[in-house]
Amino acid sequence: MTKPALSLQQIASCVAGYDPSALPVAQAQDFIARLVPVVQAVEMKPIRDALGRVLAQDIVSPIDVPAHDNSAMDGYALRGSELRADGPTRLRVVGSGLAGQNFEGAVPAGACVRIMTGAVMPAGLDTVVPQEFTQQDGDAVLVPPGLLLVGDNRRLAGEDLALGEVALAAGRVLRPADLGLLASLGRAEVPLRRRLRVAFFSTGDELRSIGEPLDAGCVYDSNRYTLWGMLQRLGVEAIDMGVVRDEPAALRDAFTQAAACADAVITSGGVSVGEADHTKRIMAELGEVLFWKIAMRPGRPMAIGRIGVAPHQAILFGLPGNPVAVMVTFYAFVREALLRMAGAMPAPLPLLRAACTTPLRKKPGRTEFQRGIVSRAADGSWQVAITGSQGSGILRSMSQANGMVLLHHAQGNVAAGEPVDVLPFDGLV
Repeated sequence: MTKPALSLQQIASCVAGYDPSALPVAQAQDFIARLVPVVQAVEMKPIRDALGRVLAQDIVSPIDVPAHDNSAMDGYALRGSELRADGPTRLRVVGSGLAGQNFEGAVPAGACVRIMTGAVMPAGLDTVVPQEFTQQDGDAVLVPPGLLLVGDNRRLAGEDLALGEVALAAGRVLRPADLGLLASLGRAEVPLRRRLRVAFFSTGDELRSIGEPLDAGCVYDSNRYTLWGMLQRLGVEAIDMGVVRDEPAALRDAFTQAAACADAVITSGGVSVGEADHTKRIMAELGEVLFWKIAMRPGRPMAIGRIGVAPHQAILFGLPGNPVAVMVTFYAFVREALLRMAGAMPAPLPLLRAACTTPLRKKPGRTEFQRGIVSRAADGSWQVAITGSQGSGILRSMSQANGMVLLHHAQGNVAAGEPVDVLPFDGLV
């Protein structure tokens, strides 16, 4: 990783409207985008190991794709100039061309070639008539008038990709179709950004791991499992460091180890004002850290900064402890930041417009994320219903939901039937 040149205070001075005690979501996102560095290391990997990874360099096509003009249909290849407009065109069939078995030789005037989809167009022929539109007439076929234009049903050489054209741009997170595209270019390996390493742990004396006895006043730690699941969707190397007790020595060791082995460190718990723990103090001791109160609900408290010993410092994301707040702040801030660190160029997540089935109370001046269930109304339009209680500790509401209703910073109350923006979960969580 390369060390960012600016201090946190210098970055803050570049963010319009920066106020750590009442920071709008957009400004927090702007700050984080300026803060995070990009993994520089590049490694060559087989294309079957590249799914979900970030492409490190442009992939330039070494060939035309397709390499030759070819047929887009099963039918007959012909000269478009020979088609008659006043009646059927009779063309003698002089041979056939199959995919991988080209028709060789010249095609005389008034003749055509039986051809299959993908087969190379015979020399001099430029149009294909689909088989189902023709009639057999001995050793010839009849083509109806007015059916075709010159060049119909022919795929041109280089139509998909031309020699020297950028097929895939650096920064792309590779998808299944991209692997097929790479294979079509004859690429066996591709240059990828080194996989981002993300360490995460939960803090708090009240937390217990699965399998431990649940003492009075204690709860099972769920945040590490939701964080693990969210990180898996990003293709990073996730390093689970467990539950860390609220003790200075334990916290110091955990932060130090995490910063030494990872590019980013995510914690849950210990960043709220007035919490009786040592997490915030240890964060500040081990690096350059800011503590924010973000104008959002849920998920108001957050820590951001760098920890560790230069030149290797990890980016720190200190998230709230409540389960829903952890997920909301991850998707609002951490997800895109990690993609940027991995070398990707993330696009904003798409929003769906849906009519809210019930009225919602909302004060302007903060962004709210409410859990919702999106469905089709009787007329086929989209509608969204809130899952009930929106408490930040009610994880079941996230499990029931299939999207989050996004109520923007300046937005006020929502009337029943009014359209709202929804962030769908499908493909996200």
